[in-house]
Amino acid sequence: MSAIEHASAGSIRVEAQESRTVIVFVGEVDAALRQEASASMAAALVSGLPVVVDSAALTFIDSSGLAFVLQLHLACSEAGIPLTLRDPHRVLRDVLDMVGLGASLAEEPADGPLDLGLVADVPVG
Repeated sequence: MSAIEHASAGSIRVEAQESRTVIVFVGEVDAALRQEASASMAAALVSGLPVVVDSAALTFIDSSGLAFVLQLHLACSEAGIPLTLRDPHRVLRDVLDMVGLGASLAEEPADGPLDLGLVADVPVG
């Protein structure tokens, strides 16, 4: 598989909403998305709004993707910004549980308050 094919296997998207910033994982989240991860973290922290990680469309996450989630969690904690996982996909939940962090991240149901209306997609790349 070429780098171009691999890079297109997943994405990290940031959606700015009225009262929160949503980081959406799609497909495979791995080292190929390092730049997207950095840009999305910066966008989320700059907003100062609560951050929600939506992994419903996630199919795979490697150690780089896990490191992104953990760095985001730590950065949000240090900045006093709440972070929640929106109905986390089993792939993410299993990896977090495996490293002993599953219980440290708050969750909200898929039908929770996320559906407030999309204000804008924030470019991350």
